[in-house]
Amino acid sequence: MTVRPLAELMADARAFLERTLEDWQTLRVADLLYTYREVRLLLLVAAGLLLTLLIARWALSARPGPRQVVLPALPRSIAPARLSWLAHLPLLCYLAGLLSFALALADPHTQFITREETFPGRRIAVVVDASSSMRRGFIDASMRAQPVFYTTVEAAQRFVERRVAGKYRDLMALIEFGNEAYVITPFTHDYDNILLSISLIGDPAEFTAFPDAGNTVIAAAVQQSVGLFRAFDFLDASGNLLVIFTDGEDTHAVVNGVTLDTIMREAVQARIPVYFVRANWGREAGQLISDKMWIDAVARTGGRFYAASDEASLSQAVADIDRAGTGTVAVRQYVNQQPRFAMFAQAALALWVLAAALQLSVPFFQRFP
Repeated sequence: MTVRPLAELMADARAFLERTLEDWQTLRVADLLYTYREVRLLLLVAAGLLLTLLIARWALSARPGPRQVVLPALPRSIAPARLSWLAHLPLLCYLAGLLSFALALADPHTQFITREETFPGRRIAVVVDASSSMRRGFIDASMRAQPVFYTTVEAAQRFVERRVAGKYRDLMALIEFGNEAYVITPFTHDYDNILLSISLIGDPAEFTAFPDAGNTVIAAAVQQSVGLFRAFDFLDASGNLLVIFTDGEDTHAVVNGVTLDTIMREAVQARIPVYFVRANWGREAGQLISDKMWIDAVARTGGRFYAASDEASLSQAVADIDRAGTGTVAVRQYVNQQPRFAMFAQAALALWVLAAALQLSVPFFQRFP
């Protein structure tokens, strides 16, 4: 069993308390709707019955009888304690918890709401090269030679798994390219979907059937990625990141009549740093003709160029990009129906625990008021 560090547990507890406090601050009782309205009727009946019993007890207690306890009289000069009413505090906490529990049973919810939520993470577009040049061999850590495409797919999968295992809640997208670029999965928090999509494009049959596996046109992938950020209205937001896994065998300076400088300028204007992982066995930085062009292009975006010449350098590149992917993401959430059951159930449990703790552990609450 994995034991989580105390610092992480404290951070999770603090985040939970902050979310709970925010929910209570934004809650308006008048906006609550109830799935089970009969619970509210039952609550009113119970309150009326309780009031009737209290009145009856008060009326009966005024009559002398054998059930009354006679206590010695105290001199009038002794003033009653001002805080004696606090002895009823456990009972008040219990009754307040009972009210919260009754409201929770009614399954309250609020209608359509919007809110801004900020969490650690990035908007990350993962781009994988599936061109024909990706069939070139790459030797992995077990000295097994396989097409570099499968190596980069495994690296992309490790990168996503690292992000999922960390503290981040990234919005991720997956893009595959060759001659043309295709959006496989748009931006989502569904990491299982992203990992499934990566495994599917890494299938040998899918790789063989990729329709545009001709030349490597990396600029087309960058252009498609910027378009995806634009489609989701992320161009003016911070926290964008583009990660490209490719063999770097590309010298195209013009794509569909648009120059590479123009395409990279769009990435710069959209504040999308490009992290370029060039996986090519035995080729250090600068040993490919295209390296100089891409090193300069990537540097203009504020990203970084990695020459992964073996498995170790490829793994190091993935780890470096993971560490560089810090930041926060602000997302506007639209909720059609926001359940509020948990809020009242948690409040009831907290009040009951408080009532029990006061009654059992503090002598002041164990005496007559």
